Amino acid sequence: MIVLLKNTDYLTMTIADYNQAVDAWADALYRYALKNMGVASSAQDIVQDCFEKLWIHRDSIDPVKVKSWLFTTAHNTMLDGIRKSKKESLIESGKLPEKAFEQGYSDLQEILDQAVERLPEAQKSVLLLRDYEGYSYREIGEITGLSEAQVKVYIYRSRIFLKNYIGAIDAVL
Repeated sequence: MIVLLKNTDYLTMTIADYNQAVDAWADALYRYALKNMGVASSAQDIVQDCFEKLWIHRDSIDPVKVKSWLFTTAHNTMLDGIRKSKKESLIESGKLPEKAFEQGYSDLQEILDQAVERLPEAQKSVLLLRDYEGYSYREIGEITGLSEAQVKVYIYRSRIFLKNYIGAIDAVL
């Protein structure tokens, strides 16, 4: 009789696996958080929180899936923080931000950043994961918890919004 033993060691992250994850994903995670949050200190806090949570849950995380886990955790942490800050700022100010685009302004990157900031959070996240970080639709779906079809729809809608916001390139330059 042959007995097959189930190997559960693959689920346990070692210190070396953790250190490798920090080396491999800290910069990309920071860029993603910075692009979403726009504030370096907030992005640093998110990265630190993600790696702290990774350390706490290291016994239940498969080292092969650590990238997806980190970006999912960052995504959820940012959404929680954004929701909280929006509620606080709307209560304090009672008004919406004004449109920052002016005719004849020539800093295209700044205009693009302003346009991205105006996207709904779900669309902003999937667009940044796709266009700035280079994730596939499937990977974005795993990170955000959306279906692959919904990811494609959000990316399409966000690109249409950006196109309409920026308008004709001649007007910007």
